[in-house]
Amino acid sequence: MPGFVDTFLNAEVFFRIFPMLLKGVGNTILLALTTITLGGLAGVLICLARLYGPRPLRLLAVLHVDVFRALPILVVLVLIYYALPFVGIRLNAFTSATLALGLVFSAFTAEVFRAGIQSIPEGQTEAAKALGMPFWAIIYKIILPQAFRVAIPPHTSNSVAIAKDTSLASVVAMPDLLKQATDAQALTANPTPLIAAAVMYLIVLWPAVRLVSYLEERFRTVKR
Repeated sequence: MPGFVDTFLNAEVFFRIFPMLLKGVGNTILLALTTITLGGLAGVLICLARLYGPRPLRLLAVLHVDVFRALPILVVLVLIYYALPFVGIRLNAFTSATLALGLVFSAFTAEVFRAGIQSIPEGQTEAAKALGMPFWAIIYKIILPQAFRVAIPPHTSNSVAIAKDTSLASVVAMPDLLKQATDAQALTANPTPLIAAAVMYLIVLWPAVRLVSYLEERFRTVKR
């Protein structure tokens, strides 16, 4: 047991590398929040373009959703960070990670909100048109509020998933939590930093996981 503790739960190593991990936690949270915010907004716009836009815009929205739901995030990230410089576009690690994660997250968000919007009876839209409401007012005041109620539980679940996927940013040397932990492991020749990083991921993401369960149960009860 002492050998196990010294190898995987070494307190001296933990306190020595804790500032590195703390910086990684901050970068991970910033990346997750930026991705969820920008990707979520983009996803809603893509959803509206797919449902209500002119045919060329609808086709582009469908193409975006299909491509970025099919491609692994790691492939998108590598293409953005390593391939774009060949065409004269150079992005730093944080911007590349945000763009890659945001593109994928926006595709899943668009599908979630499309399902939410299509669950609303068409009679509501027709009634609003009969009352003379303009199109965007119908979307903003009638469609989206109801769609949000349907979409929030799966959207929150997707947000937790994309927050976990921020660990892929370590591939492009962004100093997120996983990158800091692997650097600390190499520095100390001890796996304690990886165990500590796993615990930190759990501390940060577990409340979000419980929130997903709460929202799913709450909206299930409301529907009954």
